[in-house]
Amino acid sequence: MMNCLQSWPEPVVRVQSLSESGIGAIPDRYIKPPSDRPGFENQEHVDIPVVDLKNLFSHDHTLHEETLKLISSACKEWGFFQAVNHGISHELMKRTREKGAILDWSDYFFLHYLPVYLRNPSKWPSLPSSCRDLISEYGAEVVKLCGRLLKAMSISLGLKEDYLQNAFGGEDIGACLRVNFYPKCPQPDLTLGLSSHSDPGGMTLLLPDHDIAGLQVRKNGKWITVKPVPNAFIVNVGDQIQVMSNAIYKSVEHRVIVNSVKDRVSLAFFYNPKSDLLIEPAKELV
Repeated sequence: MMNCLQSWPEPVVRVQSLSESGIGAIPDRYIKPPSDRPGFENQEHVDIPVVDLKNLFSHDHTLHEETLKLISSACKEWGFFQAVNHGISHELMKRTREKGAILDWSDYFFLHYLPVYLRNPSKWPSLPSSCRDLISEYGAEVVKLCGRLLKAMSISLGLKEDYLQNAFGGEDIGACLRVNFYPKCPQPDLTLGLSSHSDPGGMTLLLPDHDIAGLQVRKNGKWITVKPVPNAFIVNVGDQIQVMSNAIYKSVEHRVIVNSVKDRVSLAFFYNPKSDLLIEPAKELV
C-alpha cells in the first residue's frame, strides 16, 4: 500500500520541456484514439463569422440593427464569431501577447481577475516589470467589451438590454484569464493541444496567436480551423448563456490543434456569472 501511495500522483512533465528536449515522437500517454485525432484532410474553405462592432452603439438605427442581427446570427448558427473594431487598443492587445513573459511560464497560467477578493496580483508574473499593470489594464478593457456584448445579445434575444448582465449578477461577476502555451509538437496528427469541449461559463474572449491557426470549431459534424483576423477577438458563447437563452444561442464544441514547426500562444478571458447564482432560461424565451 505504501508503495502505491508513493507512486501516485505520477510526476508531471511540462509539454514545453518535452518539446524543447528535441524528441522525435510523443509519449504514448499523449496519443489520442484515432477517432479523436485532428486529421489533416482537405477542409472546406469556410470560417466563423466576422462581426464589425463599430456600429454596435451607433446613432444610426439601421446600422445598429444590422450589427445586432449579425451577432444574433453568429450566436445562433455558430456560437462563435470574430469581433473587429471592438474599441480595445490594438497596441494593448499586442503588449498583452508579449511572448517574453509567457515562454517562461508553464503550459498554461491561470489568473483570477474578478471578483476582486479572489484577485491576487502577487501571484501574477512579475517579469517583465510591466506585466502586472498590463494584465490589470487589459482585464478592465475586456470586461467593458464583454458588458457591451451582453447588452447586444440581450437585445437580439428580445430581452431588456440589461437582462443578461443582471442574470450574471450585475457588476458582481466572475472573470479569469488563462494564458495557453502550445509548444511545437513532432507528431501533431496524433494529439491535441486541448481536447474537444464547450466552455462551461458565460462568454469567452480569446486573443489568438495571429501567426499560427490552432482553434477548431465543430460545425455540421466537421472541424473548421479558425483563421484569425488581424486585431480581432474570437468570441464564443458558453454553456451558461446557452441555458439563459433557452438554447437559442449555442455553446459549441471546439478544440485546439498543435503545430510541428512553431510554438503558439493564446489568451482566453472567461466572463462568467457570479458563482452562487441559479442559472435558468429567461422566462420570456420559454
